[in-house]
Amino acid sequence: MVDVTEEEMDNPTFKSDTVLSDVHLHCPDQRHLMVRLNAVGQPVFLSYFKLLWNAEDLASEKHGRETATEREQQYRSGDEPYDTDRNNLKEEKELKIEGVEALLDDDGDLEVIRRPRSASDIEAEGVLRDRVHPVILMKGEEDAFEVEEQEGTCSDVVKIEHTMATPLEDVGKQVWRAAFLLADYILFKRDTFNCCSVLELGGGTGITSIIMATVAKRVYCTDVGEDLLAMCEKNIALNKQLMEPGGGEVKVKTLDWLKDEFCTDPEAPYSWSEEEIADLHDHCTVIMAADVFYDDDLTDALFRTLYRITHNLRNSCTVYLALEKRLNFTLRHMDVTCEAYSHFRNTLNDLENLQDRKMKYTVEPIKPDFCQFLIYERIEQLELWKIIAEQLT
Repeated sequence: MVDVTEEEMDNPTFKSDTVLSDVHLHCPDQRHLMVRLNAVGQPVFLSYFKLLWNAEDLASEKHGRETATEREQQYRSGDEPYDTDRNNLKEEKELKIEGVEALLDDDGDLEVIRRPRSASDIEAEGVLRDRVHPVILMKGEEDAFEVEEQEGTCSDVVKIEHTMATPLEDVGKQVWRAAFLLADYILFKRDTFNCCSVLELGGGTGITSIIMATVAKRVYCTDVGEDLLAMCEKNIALNKQLMEPGGGEVKVKTLDWLKDEFCTDPEAPYSWSEEEIADLHDHCTVIMAADVFYDDDLTDALFRTLYRITHNLRNSCTVYLALEKRLNFTLRHMDVTCEAYSHFRNTLNDLENLQDRKMKYTVEPIKPDFCQFLIYERIEQLELWKIIAEQLT
């Protein structure tokens, strides 16, 4: 851990050249607990994600979302909410009118009272980026997470350490919506994954592997970067109570898609033993990956890794790929496009049409209309794909 002052812990900065996951942006209560700085000096936050196991939880969560949507539509359309909301809105409008009148001069012009400039304001004039400070709840303070932990049971809360607003190369340290979609499918199809051996590619914080380990026998959660894998290992330890009832385990390992071989150097952190590689090849029947298709070169590397690993498996394998289609305006096309998604679809099509007389890949989409066990917005841009890899010889 990096040695930092108390002032640095209390004042982390998000810069404009970073990306922030909607999972964290719209996290319930919009509050996060900052627990430490990681090895590279990034603030690490702890978030609690509640699992909606029963119909009452699902109905309550759905009702809450519908009510919020209905009120938002009422406000947008200009219709006043009924009963208490109508009275509150009326009082609010009256206060606003009174407040505006108090700011008018004798001629009816608006007088704007400017706050005095401080030395920090003058210093900030030379800063090109805006400084954005998150709401932080430090340890020892009263916060919502302690209440949630007391009210919830060990079997309905997933605790995840993660970072927020990272550079593109560190997006694996955040939690993304596609990981939640894949986790929902795992919980919905529990019998499908019961007691199986699983490999996750690009596991990131490990949340999908943790959910998978509640039903599977063994999960190899893989990614690259010692700092990221250490965070993933920490999350595995934080959620052991979820996996223990079924006897599932998660092994955190390094797997670089840009290399053709497993890392077996005993001196390297999170390397593979020969026994673990043999276990993977002999027993793995499921491979999964969530929200890793944002760079064309990495997409190509992932599919090459899939091809190489499925060729070496003793059994046929089912691959699950979850992603979010992200639309962007590009000057090259002068239009809204999704180039990363288009490249993914083209590569997926190439895999299905591959004819090497050794493997057959059958691709089909999974309609995302199954039950939702985690609280997030299941937007129409979320997709889940299934690939059946069968050996022909």
